[in-house]
Amino acid sequence: MKKDLFKTDSIKLTQSFQEACADKEFKDFVYGLNIKEEILEKYTSSLQDAFLECKNCDKCKGLSTCKNMVKGYKYTPVLEGNIINFCYDECPRETKRREANSYKDNLDLFEMPMEVKDASFKDIYKDDKARIPIIKYFKEFMDNYKNSDKPKGIYLTGSFGSGKTYLIAALFNEMAKKGEKSVLIYYPEFLRSLKASFGIDYNERFEYIKRVPLLLLDDIGAENCSNWSRDEVLGPILQYRMENHLPTFFTSNLTLNELEKSLSITSSGVDKVKARRIIERIKQLTVPLELVSKNRRD
Repeated sequence: MKKDLFKTDSIKLTQSFQEACADKEFKDFVYGLNIKEEILEKYTSSLQDAFLECKNCDKCKGLSTCKNMVKGYKYTPVLEGNIINFCYDECPRETKRREANSYKDNLDLFEMPMEVKDASFKDIYKDDKARIPIIKYFKEFMDNYKNSDKPKGIYLTGSFGSGKTYLIAALFNEMAKKGEKSVLIYYPEFLRSLKASFGIDYNERFEYIKRVPLLLLDDIGAENCSNWSRDEVLGPILQYRMENHLPTFFTSNLTLNELEKSLSITSSGVDKVKARRIIERIKQLTVPLELVSKNRRD
């Protein structure tokens, strides 16, 4: 009885496979796998799925129009012994996209929008002459970065919404493509999150920021200054990076003179000496540049 049932099932599998092979394209697909017919017959339904996904890939115009079950991947039959296993092969377009964007792993963000990882020189507004000195300095920076005496970062001040952060993010992306690690930090929020991390991963985060090859402290001067943030965080970071010639970048709506005044005032009173020390470190680390432009965020 069992033998008869097995024979019946085998006949049904063969019939199902032969009916599917009435489609010439499907037949060419499965016989092109160079797998014995008696094995193919056991997997007709899954082979049809694989065939349809293969056809989708042949007609695909891009990842955004991918019709496959798992976007960017193709359901693929693989013979292992006398068994066909089905796996998901990455689409060449997806592979190319992933490889093209792998450099983004070299950029770490702290409280910054993910969009800055897409910042690019090709998208920088070219209609603003105020950007020309900055872009020229970026070229010099990239050309001289491998020198033993690394070039300085910049302290970029200017009007609100003029694109200061985007410009430096574009530079960091170019450096990331060359394999250089960088961190971009929205400084006011970073201070709040760092303070909240006491006893958890404070030291690990603090040391990483000190030592990363390229660092951007974005919107410095917008924070509520305290003795702790000035003397225990900013001061040691700048001192270490100055001593080890690690390029450090800043954006701010304040000039260096205005920043010095802001850093001198805390809830504990006024300390012009400690504020001056911070400014001197920034001057050692950077070239001051200005970007006064219309608000691009509107």
